[in-house]
Amino acid sequence: MPSSSLFSLSQRTALVTGGGRGIGRAIALGLAEAGAHVFVASRKLEACQEAAE
Repeated sequence: MPSSSLFSLSQRTALVTGGGRGIGRAIALGLAEAGAHVFVASRKLEACQEAAE
């Protein structure tokens, strides 16, 4: 079984609190690369906007 299908998160939704920077941002990016729809929450709007780009 290919590893990409093993970790596929297509059609899944994830909420990452603290996803604007640091470990949270890395987790959000990993989830997005695996196909998830990711929502990012952070205390700073600018951090969320940068993570979304």
